Amino acid sequence: MNFEGLDPGLAEYAPAMHSALDPVLDAHLNPSLLQNVELDPEGVALEALPVQESVHIMEGVYSELHSVVAEVGVPVSVSHFDLHEEMLWVGSHGQGHATSFFGPALERYSSFQVNGGDDIRQIQSMENGILFLTKNNLKYMARGGLIIFDYLLDESEDMHSLLLTDSSTLLVGGLQNHILEIDLNTVQETQKYAVETPGVTIMRQTNRFFFCGHTSGKVSLRDLRTFKVEHEFDAFTGSLSDFDVHGNLLASCGFSSRLTGLACDRFLKVYDLRMMRAITPLQVHVDPAFLRFIPTYTSRLAIISQSGQCQFCEPTGLANPADIFHVNPVGPLLMTFDVSASKQALAFGDSEGCVHLWTDSPEPSFNPYSRETEFALPCLVDSLPPLDWSQDLLPLSLIPVPLTTDTLLSDWPAANSAPAPRRAPPVDAEILRTMKKVGFIGYAPNPRTRLRNQIPYRLKELDSEFDSFSQVTESPIGREEEPHLHMVSKKYRKVTIKYSKLGLEDFDFKHYNKTLFAGLEPHIPNAYCNCMIQVLYFLEPVRCLIQNHLCQKEFCLACELGFLFHMLDLSRGDPCQGSNFLRAFRTIPEASALGLILADSDEASGKGSLARLIQRWNRFILTQLHQDMQELEVPQAYRGAGGSSFCSSGDSVIGQLFSCEMENCSLCRCGSETVRASSTLLFTLSYPEGSNDKTGKNYDFAQVLKRSICLEQNTQAWCDNCEKYQPTIQTRNIRHLPDILVINCEVNSSKEADFWRMQAEFAFKMAIKKHGGEISKNKEFALADWKELGSPDGILICPSIEELKNVWLPFSIRMKMTKNKGLDVCNWTDGDEVQWGPARAEEEHGVYVYDLMATVVHILDSRTGGSLVAHIKVGETYHQRKEGVTHQQWYLFNDFLIEPIDKHEAVQFDMNWKVPAILYYVKRNLNSRYNLNIKNPIEPNVLLAEASLARKQRKTHTTFIPLMLNEMPQVGDLVGLDAEFVTLNEEEAELRSDGTKSTIKPSQMSVARITCVRGQGPNEGIPFIDDYISTQEQVVDYLTQYSGIKPGDLDAKISSKHLTTLKSTYLKLRFLIDIGVKFVGHGLQKDFRVINLMVPKDQVLDTVYLFHMPRKRMISLRFLAWYFLDLKIQGETHDSIEDARTALQLYRKYLELSKNGTEPESFHKVLKGLYEKGRKMDWKVPEPEGQTSPKNAAVFSSVLAL
Repeated sequence: MNFEGLDPGLAEYAPAMHSALDPVLDAHLNPSLLQNVELDPEGVALEALPVQESVHIMEGVYSELHSVVAEVGVPVSVSHFDLHEEMLWVGSHGQGHATSFFGPALERYSSFQVNGGDDIRQIQSMENGILFLTKNNLKYMARGGLIIFDYLLDESEDMHSLLLTDSSTLLVGGLQNHILEIDLNTVQETQKYAVETPGVTIMRQTNRFFFCGHTSGKVSLRDLRTFKVEHEFDAFTGSLSDFDVHGNLLASCGFSSRLTGLACDRFLKVYDLRMMRAITPLQVHVDPAFLRFIPTYTSRLAIISQSGQCQFCEPTGLANPADIFHVNPVGPLLMTFDVSASKQALAFGDSEGCVHLWTDSPEPSFNPYSRETEFALPCLVDSLPPLDWSQDLLPLSLIPVPLTTDTLLSDWPAANSAPAPRRAPPVDAEILRTMKKVGFIGYAPNPRTRLRNQIPYRLKELDSEFDSFSQVTESPIGREEEPHLHMVSKKYRKVTIKYSKLGLEDFDFKHYNKTLFAGLEPHIPNAYCNCMIQVLYFLEPVRCLIQNHLCQKEFCLACELGFLFHMLDLSRGDPCQGSNFLRAFRTIPEASALGLILADSDEASGKGSLARLIQRWNRFILTQLHQDMQELEVPQAYRGAGGSSFCSSGDSVIGQLFSCEMENCSLCRCGSETVRASSTLLFTLSYPEGSNDKTGKNYDFAQVLKRSICLEQNTQAWCDNCEKYQPTIQTRNIRHLPDILVINCEVNSSKEADFWRMQAEFAFKMAIKKHGGEISKNKEFALADWKELGSPDGILICPSIEELKNVWLPFSIRMKMTKNKGLDVCNWTDGDEVQWGPARAEEEHGVYVYDLMATVVHILDSRTGGSLVAHIKVGETYHQRKEGVTHQQWYLFNDFLIEPIDKHEAVQFDMNWKVPAILYYVKRNLNSRYNLNIKNPIEPNVLLAEASLARKQRKTHTTFIPLMLNEMPQVGDLVGLDAEFVTLNEEEAELRSDGTKSTIKPSQMSVARITCVRGQGPNEGIPFIDDYISTQEQVVDYLTQYSGIKPGDLDAKISSKHLTTLKSTYLKLRFLIDIGVKFVGHGLQKDFRVINLMVPKDQVLDTVYLFHMPRKRMISLRFLAWYFLDLKIQGETHDSIEDARTALQLYRKYLELSKNGTEPESFHKVLKGLYEKGRKMDWKVPEPEGQTSPKNAAVFSSVLAL
């Protein structure tokens, strides 16, 4: 290293630049400035000084232990002791380079570039990395140099200081007139606080204030919550150099204005934070540039000058010149100074790039409790242990293998390897010999050839007939070795909700769904059908007719589906949940008989085939909706101009949309023919025989579809002519085509999967031949050049290779009824329309074009048990309602994850992980065939008096008065609402190793009581709804202390309450929402969520938010009623009537205090007093002596008189 041009003393300093320094005194230091060294008064030559083998350091007195060079000739701009590990960090000036040193020996640990040309202005250590602040950049890097995030600030910013307020929040300030608050979890700016005095260069924090040091010489004290200025000290007239806070003292140093300019002030300004005033200034004997409190035995102050002088003194005493010692910088100036957390070490950085470590003990520690530092592993190639090949159990993984990109010999291709189950061991021959059969059951004595419950471990040959699609692995955890796990794209993986102590309130659903369409939450039992609910919702005729349906049946799936569709209509991107629909679904006996109702454990582990399950559910829901609506008169809104002639008066609209009339013909070998008429709501694909042959035949999808619709098969059937079962040929012909063609793919084994894979390969080869050399080899090139890509109606002349892979399914098919009752089916492309003419014109001749509208696929993922997702082509009417644009687009619906996709992705099926389950084709221009107006079927009479389900309920127990006809609510009327709940399933949580609790599955709640009170008029405060909800599900906790619900209140046989069904009360609330009333209550968000209602935000007046200040706790209704209304409520239990009326009174009080919302500043002062009172009272209401719980009879004596 060349030291020419530097201080001559550096010639003897060169050995100290080695990364592992010996603890010796630097020979170039001035011996007269050293402590603990006695020199001859006449002077001793520097070369004649005896140098000890180790540094002698007196306990409690700071002496230099080590010096090291970070970068020669580059000034050190900042130094920082790591708060988590035994490390010292330094940053360079003008170079943007960071270097770290390990331990008191200052061994170089890491060195990396942070910024290209700006100096590093502040360093802050965190648990997982280091924060570096430059002029307009904030960078978070690992201690080894890897970038965790890089946050670029505005180019006009000039940042100088940062302050870590908690583990995830950071304040950044500089020469501008604002301070930024940055969330380190999301790496986003969350707040921008304006500062009256610009130029914040130093920030400190205590448990009372934020302290901001300004370039003007002022120090401002700011509130921890609001960041408003609470006090301000004018420390210096010129500028502020440094300040520090300890206990109740604030000490500062800076510059004062003189006639010739700024001069360093030798008086330290000290302030008492208890009285907020200055105390006697402290005169020091050095020019202070840096100062720090070092509170070891006393509150000592360390004052450092840029020339290297350091003085210790008490902040309230007198400075003693004898307490001065000198740091000998290599350069002319000291640039930075820092104190370790243990106060045992001081670090100085000078203008020539040298770092000096001073300590008060020979073996100092930087932190009281430092964690172990990770070092790079040494190379073990030269010290490998010998391997003994004679050992049978020697692990071959001990053999070092070079890093290579070539295929390894052990990496077998998928074609040569297949998973195989272990066959069951054969039955003992002795058991077979002695077995006696009774019917089909065999009985044999136990030969006792082995111990009880003992099974031998035997490996059998592989079973070639293994069906990988019907087998489910034992556990979804720990299968990282399976190759297909890495194929599943992130957006297709099963999504889960991460619950915190606030439940769902702080879960970011917008991260998964940036559209205005509503997703569905997956944590409800049997929510595997979410994707199919979305498919039915985005069928416009189905959505409209279902919402027009209403019947008196308590558990009607059509009614509940209509309520859910109404919620999806109202939502603006927020997820909904189908809890009421799934509750009704679980009560249908046919659903249980078909195995559609899964236990929680089966659903969580993915037990059973989800593909088969959703296909059975698809057939069940269409059949059930058809039955629910079959007895009702077909609404006029759905009798289109081109109505089907096949539809009889007793048929439902579901039948009109989905039903296909069939003609089944059975031909016996005796020549007898029997013809029967039937109808079906969907078709199941029937694949050709021998389709699993490796050299199979090429089939169009249209050919397989025609074969599945016009099915021909040989089977045993009863012949009336022969009067016995005979082999017959059964054929099926179609008489009428449905408006919506539903297809179950039935890909339930490897045989069908291989057929899809083979046909996709054939289709790919044909597409290559068709397009020739015009096909793009990469999708990026195509995306840049094709403007129509992604447009549902765009015609792609030259697709990319990636878009043609794994595609066999056509976007459109053409179907034609022939004169001899035959059916022609062919694939249809947009180019065919030019050749054959518009599809609308051909419909007059019995020719129809069907467009693909949705595909439901089964995602194979052993880690999570698999999942179901849907690709849906969302039509123009949905985009018009939600986004105000006329547009068609394909979307992926994965529970609450919704993402727009390219249309080719909807028909690409990689059979290794993405298996088709259900297809929906709709007739072109289907919506034009129907009048799609929705008429709200809920009438006002739902609010009138109704009978109770409880047998023992009498009039004397009535706690409400139903509305009269002249009291019907109008738009904008106030209604006080409160609800009480019971628990059906307890919360599932786990306790982590660090003591925190993680919620795996929240508790399942059910509404038990709903109360609505009048919000205006002569009967204001009197309830008109007070319904107890009957439930057939088992209640595990009535939560009596909080709900007031007791065992038996919800049982129709013994209850004395006004008991109703959930559907009856739900209709009342839906009518109130549709009419436009405003609900007043406390914590209504949770109430509406459990009731399963979507209410527009402008119709909700929640007192929990009206009386709330940002970034502070929510206040209970009990405390608000005591503070504002002087009421004592919720004594022993909660009463929903009392709570609803109290919320109404609080809203009136809010209007009074805020002058109808016109004086927010005065109301803010009221809230501030509320929070001050709450903190003093610990948010507890004082209990009066002799308090008794109010009874309903006493509260409503005037009501009963009415």
